[in-house]
Amino acid sequence: MVLYRRARVPGACYFLPLALQDRRADTLLLHRAALGDALRRGRRQQPFALPAIVLLPDHLHMLMPLPRRDADFSSRFRLLKSMFVAALRAQPDHTIRLNARGEANLWQRRFWEHLIRDERGLAAHVDYIHINPQKHGLVERVCDWPHSSFHRYVQRGLLPRDWAGGDERAVSRAGA
Repeated sequence: MVLYRRARVPGACYFLPLALQDRRADTLLLHRAALGDALRRGRRQQPFALPAIVLLPDHLHMLMPLPRRDADFSSRFRLLKSMFVAALRAQPDHTIRLNARGEANLWQRRFWEHLIRDERGLAAHVDYIHINPQKHGLVERVCDWPHSSFHRYVQRGLLPRDWAGGDERAVSRAGA
């Protein structure tokens, strides 16, 4: 077994992507209610904050600040993935199969994390999360993508609704 070197800092904030094996699939959008439920239940079982998240058809990005003295983002990711798979398998028309190791054929097997080291890094990753639907060509304006924490930032007055809109180039709050 390969041992991955992971940044494990108790109480830290991590940027985490979660992707499907089939990057052409739209499973996450089609089953976004089940994914949202898995996130809520997972956060109750193993608490973490969720200051920024974006859901795309085949992957999602999130920031995961952990509780003090806790550096275990891996078990939270594993729980989220397994809860989502269980929800899909419980549906009568599910197509999720398990391999010989008992793993679902849905998620990419591995993931990487990025430790957020300071406020500038946090702001840059929030911007990256929010610009992602536009970057992937799903919308022309960030505000047009409904599956993003961007709308919470607008409601709280932290970002203008037209941030990175249209043909304008996204300007990071961190680097501006």
